[in-house]
Amino acid sequence: MKQTTIFTLFLMLTTVSLTAQNSYMENPRMIPLLNSVAQERYVKRVEFEEGETLESKIHKAARVVPTQQQLNWQKLEMTAFIHFGINTFTGREWGDGSESPEVFNPANLDARQWVKTLKDGGMKMIILTAKHHDGFCLWPTKTTDHSVTSSPWKNGKGDVVKEVKEACDEFGMKFGVYLSPWDRNAGCYGNSPVYNQFFLDQLTELLTWYGEVDEVWFDGANGEGPNGKKQVYDWQAYYNKIEELQPNAVVAIMGEDVRWVGTETGYGRETEWSVTALAPGGTKEMTAINKKLGISAQSEDLGSRYLIRKADHLFWYPAEVDVSIRPGWFYHEEEDNRVKSLAKMTDIYFNSVGMNAVLLLNVPPDKRGLIHKNDSVRLKELKTYLDETFNHNLMQRAHFSSDIQSQTIPGDNIFGAAWKTQDIPAAAEANLNGAKTFNVILLQEDISKGQRVEQFKIEALIDNQWETITSSTTIGYKKLIRIPKTTASNIRLVIEKARDNAVISNFGLFLAPDMLSDPVILRDKTGKITIKTETEGPVITYTLDGTTPSPSSKIYSEPFMLEDGGTVKARAFINDFEEQSSVVTREFYMNKSNWSVVDKSDEHDNYPADNAIDGNDETMWHTEWGDNVASHPHHITVDMGEKIKLKGFYYTPRAGENKSGTIYKYSFFISKNGKKWKKIIDHGEFSNIANNPIRQTVAFQDTLKARYFKMVSHEGAYQEDWISAGEIGIINVK
Repeated sequence: MKQTTIFTLFLMLTTVSLTAQNSYMENPRMIPLLNSVAQERYVKRVEFEEGETLESKIHKAARVVPTQQQLNWQKLEMTAFIHFGINTFTGREWGDGSESPEVFNPANLDARQWVKTLKDGGMKMIILTAKHHDGFCLWPTKTTDHSVTSSPWKNGKGDVVKEVKEACDEFGMKFGVYLSPWDRNAGCYGNSPVYNQFFLDQLTELLTWYGEVDEVWFDGANGEGPNGKKQVYDWQAYYNKIEELQPNAVVAIMGEDVRWVGTETGYGRETEWSVTALAPGGTKEMTAINKKLGISAQSEDLGSRYLIRKADHLFWYPAEVDVSIRPGWFYHEEEDNRVKSLAKMTDIYFNSVGMNAVLLLNVPPDKRGLIHKNDSVRLKELKTYLDETFNHNLMQRAHFSSDIQSQTIPGDNIFGAAWKTQDIPAAAEANLNGAKTFNVILLQEDISKGQRVEQFKIEALIDNQWETITSSTTIGYKKLIRIPKTTASNIRLVIEKARDNAVISNFGLFLAPDMLSDPVILRDKTGKITIKTETEGPVITYTLDGTTPSPSSKIYSEPFMLEDGGTVKARAFINDFEEQSSVVTREFYMNKSNWSVVDKSDEHDNYPADNAIDGNDETMWHTEWGDNVASHPHHITVDMGEKIKLKGFYYTPRAGENKSGTIYKYSFFISKNGKKWKKIIDHGEFSNIANNPIRQTVAFQDTLKARYFKMVSHEGAYQEDWISAGEIGIINVK
């Protein structure tokens, strides 16, 4: 992304002897500065003394700084995930390790196409799932036959890791590996010492066979092994091996350098601290720290003064936001038309990169071994939109007040250096050299000095009156705020609260192009279709034959019936069809007007079981919750009113951010008469639904005929006694 930097880093020159440097690296506490003012720096971690005051703790918190590796990683801003493997060919999200390597055969695999597509989309690094939970290895490992060597791809002579790494080197992209600690294929999993050596051998291969590795990604998912035993991971041995073989790599998620943001939605916290009380990694020491504080990666508060008061340690542990461009993490053909819209992708960018995090965007190659056209088109659209947004900083010719200007080095811009506040609160006022219209605000702290800002506001001089146009909490590496279009000639940044004098390294104003909202396609229980958009007065066209809507397609003017289901595609247009939205596609099955719930285990008075079959994802069925309520198994039995040919079913978790009650393990039954039942799926699982609670579609092996179906829950995604469902339905043969 092109950006004109208003504040570049404020250079505080240091004179450190070689001896002092070595001492600092061993005990990173103090850096002597040229101005003779000793400034503590706690690299990555600080420990508090027993009985230390909150004031003293906050003073130290302001001086926790990243390692050079963490700082380099933060500057990447957008990185790419590649989920590719056995699941690509089986249609699953979590394989169970029993899959045959014979199914893996991406005949047209082109790693150069992957890397070029992702680089053109603005990504700076690629992380490849070298081994997912199913245990299938994408490189010719010597540790197991469950790898590419046993597949028909390239007659067992292929190496996906090598091809991706070589393509990354060619295109100047950084490279990372995802290696799942959980292995559902390895027979030694659960025999902890043996498996730990097995895992270290795999890790060693990946870190020595392919050159430089920039990030190692350890997933936190785990379960029992094939032998029924729980594996005890030797995390410290893993970290030591990485430090030995790839000392410049950051270790993510179950590592000690990069933190999972706590959700897979693509959204970070508005208050996102990189200096956290959350202890990194999976060692016993770190686990005990987090247990004592009662916090996890999902906790809303990871770095407040309230939490610091209770903490004995603080860590530089920045957030990575991982999300897939599609609903699932692996490629599924049925999701080709469910690639996230440009509006959604832009929203994710502003709520990840713009919320002091790095965006890790998953783009899964298909069975051919290529990134699908729909995904590559969306990436190009995103890159174009961001370039158009940030290519002109309206602060470039601004002039700051003299007391601020005196701290800077003269240059073409108003600031050639950072603004370091002298007191808190503090304000930086700028004349924009004429009225300017903007709708995006950018702020950055110089995090090499620490993360300090706790609260700020932006004011604009409008009609000779200072008006607050936005406010927020933390800044960190980068804060992006979208506001309604605002025209002003003067702007003021007010740091209202900070842990010490703030060091602001960038302040920008931008005018993002208008974005046409994508249509939303809804269908009620009777089969009536409604299409709407947030944009006022667009022309919406749609198709029912699978073709792409164009200006000449049928214009939507009022709701219409689609009783037997089908595919609806819609697109919105404005400005005499010169601007268009993304194409939105919804697949619908038979209507539910004749359906009825004939039995259920439980229901809350406000959330009856009928809501699970009303055709509306926004309503929900919820069983009673709280103490002393009925637990699993829960069930719902539905009469569809007639015998239907079925080829699968779907389950949609409740809408909204709260996903309490989401079902994880289930069984599914069908019946022709409601008395004699046939079990179709026994203790199936909605893989990864706890982290990615989206609609789950389950295909049957054969087409079946039934009038009734019953779904039984055995376990919730969050170990709760109750369950919830936004919608449950069947996939009928049309």
